[in-house]
Amino acid sequence: MADQLLFNPRTYDPAHFDPETRRLLRATVDWFEARGKRRLIEDYRSRAWLAEFLEFSAKEGLFATFLTPASAADGQPDKRWDTARIAALNEIFGFYGLDYWYAWQVTILGLGPVWQSDNATVRARAAELLSQGEVFAFGLSEKAHGADIYSTDMLLEPDGDGGFRATGSKYYIGNGNAAGLVSVFGRRTDIEGPDGYVFFAADSRHSAYRLVKNVVDSSKYVSEFRLEDYPVGADDILHTGRAAFDAALNTVNVGKFNLCTGAIGICEHAMYEAVTHAQNRILYGRPVTAFPHVRRELTDAYVRLVGMKLFSDRAVDYFRSAGPDDRRYLLFNPMTKMKVTTEGEKVIDLMWDVIAAKGFEKDTYFSQAATEIRGLPKLEGTVHVNLALILKFMGNHLFNPAEYDEVPTRLDAADDAFLFRQGPARGLGAIRFHDWRAAFDAYAEVPNVARFREQADALCEFVTTAAPDEAQSRDLDLLLAVGQLFALVVHGQLILEQARLTGLDADVLDELFAVLVRDYSAHAVELHGKDSATAEQQSWALGAVRRPVVDEARSARVWERVEALAGAYEMAP
Repeated sequence: MADQLLFNPRTYDPAHFDPETRRLLRATVDWFEARGKRRLIEDYRSRAWLAEFLEFSAKEGLFATFLTPASAADGQPDKRWDTARIAALNEIFGFYGLDYWYAWQVTILGLGPVWQSDNATVRARAAELLSQGEVFAFGLSEKAHGADIYSTDMLLEPDGDGGFRATGSKYYIGNGNAAGLVSVFGRRTDIEGPDGYVFFAADSRHSAYRLVKNVVDSSKYVSEFRLEDYPVGADDILHTGRAAFDAALNTVNVGKFNLCTGAIGICEHAMYEAVTHAQNRILYGRPVTAFPHVRRELTDAYVRLVGMKLFSDRAVDYFRSAGPDDRRYLLFNPMTKMKVTTEGEKVIDLMWDVIAAKGFEKDTYFSQAATEIRGLPKLEGTVHVNLALILKFMGNHLFNPAEYDEVPTRLDAADDAFLFRQGPARGLGAIRFHDWRAAFDAYAEVPNVARFREQADALCEFVTTAAPDEAQSRDLDLLLAVGQLFALVVHGQLILEQARLTGLDADVLDELFAVLVRDYSAHAVELHGKDSATAEQQSWALGAVRRPVVDEARSARVWERVEALAGAYEMAP
């Protein structure tokens, strides 16, 4: 029997979605399955551009249906921006290959400034390009500055006729080789400061658009391009001034959320391969899975993956229910970008320790999974960037709860219109949250949830009695260790909320929190060893270390779930 917690193409039936969404998701799975594992691996190895995949997408109207908001859909009822079904498609793309996910992900980013714009001409052009099966690009990063948008060197010179001539280069721009529309961030030469920012639409086929190269050795076309005296008319302007700055950050809020479900898909496919190989490999006269350390590693990988899915699914609900008075999604977004993706790295590493040399073999999905999983935590700055962002929310989240209506599971066929009218990208420290303790209280009888709750309460004690002083507040190395502890509390909270909504098996939940207890202890020990940690902080750190509650019968029952994955799915040749 298929594990209901993991995606399995053999049994996949997204019955919780509307008929057209179900058809498109299933058609996508069927296209990949018909293509077969050998062809997918060869395309990955040969760095082939995704032309046939994009032809399929265009024929089915996949991108157009999923990525056209209702406001631009001209009354077509199946077109909407629905974060739940976007997340489902992310998982499928990650399952079959990150190159496919990347072309889709970058299209989402390129569309962000467009759908936030009041420019009806560009919006109509984007909707038409989507219907034709075109991809999009997000021209933000630069070689010298990365994503430091304060320092952009894409310069727009007024042309005297109400338009501009744009000159400059962009770097790390996905789909830059083929995008029908590139949303480009720059600044005017005649206005200083933030009022000079401009977001405009460019066409990669224009003669003043020069494609320099693909900066990576991959099917993912991560381009460097240069504009040379590129004409920018009034009909090309998406945003100006502070609104352009906000559009950049708000686009990241919408688009980089997709990192988490891409990582989940990668880990799921790799897990089927790893468990099947380990179960079938005989070592010293026994299956590899007979060894206790192997069972622990594969079980840890499994429950970590389940935790990734639970957190991400619950975060979708907060995105879809967000509004001007509920911006909690702005914490859960960097959590998905940082915490879920780094969990993905741990999942792959645990399985790789088991299958060893098999993970290098060229005829496995695992070999590309082991490479591609590394990129996801790094596609939005670094882990450190997101941890620093997460820390902005810690005070209000831990100590200053507000009353909110409970957010339900959001699988309804609704358009997530607020994501394109998020407003100014500031005021993060003022965002309030519901009481995190309620999620833990609901599972107080689960031994390792209770044990982890002790550690969460200890973090509150740390912040009130041993918080970093003024000098330490400039020590980012110390603060990031604190950020890891706080991130674990948020991670555990949403996992528990989703566990309650889905009726998660108590054994799986207990085993998962045993892992989180160990993780918290490890980060506490790391904090203890920081150069600037005070004696009081060191004492607190060791006092926060806990041993998970051991239950051999529980662990054995969870192992049975893992063992059942052997042979549960193998991609057609």
